[in-house]
Amino acid sequence: MAKKYVYFFGGGKADGNESMKNLLGGKGANLAEMAGHKDLRLPVPPGFSITTEVCIYYYQNKKRYPAGLREEVEKALERVEKLMARLFGDPDNPLLVSVRSGARRSMPGMMETVLNIGLTEKTIPGLIRQSNGNSRFVYDAYRRLIMMYSDVVMEKAAGIEPKDEESGIRKQLEKIMSSMKKENGYSLDTDLTADDLKKLCSLFKARIKEVLKKEFPDEPKEQLWGGIGAVFSSWNGKRAVSYRRIENIPDVWGTAVNVQTMVFGNMGNDSATGVAFTRNPGNGENKFYGEYLINAQGEDVVAGIRTPAPINEYSKSGQNKDFLTLEKAMPAIYKELFDIQKRLEQHYRDMQDIEFTIEKGRLFMLQCRVGKRNGPAAV
Repeated sequence: MAKKYVYFFGGGKADGNESMKNLLGGKGANLAEMAGHKDLRLPVPPGFSITTEVCIYYYQNKKRYPAGLREEVEKALERVEKLMARLFGDPDNPLLVSVRSGARRSMPGMMETVLNIGLTEKTIPGLIRQSNGNSRFVYDAYRRLIMMYSDVVMEKAAGIEPKDEESGIRKQLEKIMSSMKKENGYSLDTDLTADDLKKLCSLFKARIKEVLKKEFPDEPKEQLWGGIGAVFSSWNGKRAVSYRRIENIPDVWGTAVNVQTMVFGNMGNDSATGVAFTRNPGNGENKFYGEYLINAQGEDVVAGIRTPAPINEYSKSGQNKDFLTLEKAMPAIYKELFDIQKRLEQHYRDMQDIEFTIEKGRLFMLQCRVGKRNGPAAV
């Protein structure tokens, strides 16, 4: 029997489970468990994990993939398309995916992620229709993809090592965006209009061609395989290697790659994204604790561009005490999230760190893992 390299999850089913961390990585194993375990079956956006064995093969065979991998990925993608009733690369009803890493032991922030893959000039009109004509949201998603992809995939594939952080392609694109905001007297990214963002995407593409001597790929499959390759390559990136030395993580473990349906927390004021802990990681109190941002994508919460709001009264701090809690803003969603976090903690018998997105009033669970906490909290 041919070796299986791709494990599907979604729609109440999963090929893998939590015990398969060595093969699926921590993230993939937890997604499979959340999506497919009979006691959970949580609302996880469907997707699939490419195993750590592919990563090991990739490094042993001059960055080539094992035979049959592309066919397995195609089949898994078809299953996702069926569940979502959308097609990858379809101009009328496009499916977008994220590509993320997942080692068997958590390596936060050390490897690469690419969001909004599958968004191209051809699929933009379809996504505008899906989002009820919200062209600002769509062009914002496109500029995020261009920024991320040029940095994570294109610059690294071209073997360009920026002299310093300021000269990297991502910083150059951020500067273009900052000067546009300055010209228009804007203070926030959210002040940029749909027309501004459309213009920004063109300026970004021109700068990418000028600096990296290559066009930004406007073809969904090319974007997908570029993202997959970038995640595998990032296993041996400087940050990841240094982190492994400090944490005593063996190089031979490799990382899995998780390809998952994109859900959007930035589709308007009925959408949000957040992170939470089933207990307070600072003192160990058995209280649900976390923060969220309305009308934002996941990286906005960690990037520190905007101050996140508390999910409940208990999570309030000096910085966010005047913000509306998720419990007050979206009571039904908060109740659903509260019930899920209780079930997750009981299921895993440990404190959990969870990531969630709300898309147009619908809750999705993106990740759960054992939560990091300080010594007294752990006791």
